[in-house]
Amino acid sequence: MNAKSADHPVIVIGGGPVGLAAASHLIERGLETLVLEAGSAVGHTIRDWGHIRIFSDWRSVIDGASRRRLESTDWQAPPPGEIPTGNDLVTDYLEPLAATLGDRIRLLSKVTSISRLDLDKVVTSGRELQPFLVRVETTDGDVELLASAVVDASGTWLNQNPLGSSGLPARGESATTRIRYGMPDVLDKERSRYAGKRVLVVGAGHSAANTLLDLTELALAEPETEPIWAIRRPVATRTYGGLENDQLPGRGKLGLELRHRVENSRVELVADFKVTDIVETDNMVAVTGVGTDGSSRTVVVDEIVATTGQRPDLTMTRELRLDLDPWLEAPRQLAPLVDPNVHSCGTVPPHGVDELSHPEADFYTVGIKSYGRAPTFLMATGYEQVRSVAAAIAGDWEAARRVELELPESGVCGIAAPIEVGAAQSTPVEAQSGCC
Repeated sequence: MNAKSADHPVIVIGGGPVGLAAASHLIERGLETLVLEAGSAVGHTIRDWGHIRIFSDWRSVIDGASRRRLESTDWQAPPPGEIPTGNDLVTDYLEPLAATLGDRIRLLSKVTSISRLDLDKVVTSGRELQPFLVRVETTDGDVELLASAVVDASGTWLNQNPLGSSGLPARGESATTRIRYGMPDVLDKERSRYAGKRVLVVGAGHSAANTLLDLTELALAEPETEPIWAIRRPVATRTYGGLENDQLPGRGKLGLELRHRVENSRVELVADFKVTDIVETDNMVAVTGVGTDGSSRTVVVDEIVATTGQRPDLTMTRELRLDLDPWLEAPRQLAPLVDPNVHSCGTVPPHGVDELSHPEADFYTVGIKSYGRAPTFLMATGYEQVRSVAAAIAGDWEAARRVELELPESGVCGIAAPIEVGAAQSTPVEAQSGCC
């Protein structure tokens, strides 16, 4: 950072695990830091799926610099081999960590736009000498803050993908009230909405798997509950993942249990189904999809759960010079490592400042938002990202470019075969060559 901009704090956007880890690393390096969180508490979006148990145990979900902060207090570390739920992550880790940061965190502070002071996106001369101008929506109105650097860890959870397979909402999607995006708590808080109902879960990722498993448990107590699973591909192999070969046992077990329940007819699988239309009547909702051969079919259900992933909201960075991959919307150097068109790996190589840099100096997108529209993010990856970025902001480039992370293999690693309209998939995913 230059002398002029160093008069201002580094602003971290987002009070989730990666955002608080970024703050911990920055503070450890002696940099003034301010965290802006849009929600009313840290871990705001995690609380939406707090009932879900994550893949990794406590050893992998506690950042190194954050642990050092916590260990300077009376914090008691959770048992390292246990696998926490989202709620555990908030209460046993994020809230105690936030307490150590004190007034360095501002809640109910939503960043709406970022620019350079007195310069728009077009101006080149002297750009790196100007601090960032960060506009923030608060309960007291809009405020503007200056920053020496900005680390965007705002995530993607609040920007869910639509059901439509073309990247657009399906016809009628916005008009229905029977869609819940994300991972509803079907066993507790939202039980009454799903108990005894025909529920269509759309999506082929881990969110879909978790929701389907919960629905099958609900069906044991409420036998009229019918979980139906719709995926775009002809087979569910990629959702099942590496099974016994996954080095994250929690992730492997998820695939094993889902496959078992499909094979035992506890979950009805509707494969090769791309949603095109949604029509709600007084009591039900009809969901129509097409297959690769162009044929259409309709599934009639009571409720829909959309677990079709998320995408980054790029609105706040419109006045910054970002170099993004044109389809993934991830930093251009990172995109080849996470592109699902190229490989189906459950993890990616550790990476840091070089893959996360943009033409806009001292601005970095980290965490799941750095993956753009790609899936398979692990918290440990985000922690390595912010360790590297904090070192770079502090000027320690040797540490910034040093890799300090080994990630577990997913047990599945093959070319993700394209599925073309009107053409059948010629080669099963399992038979394709590895790439990682």
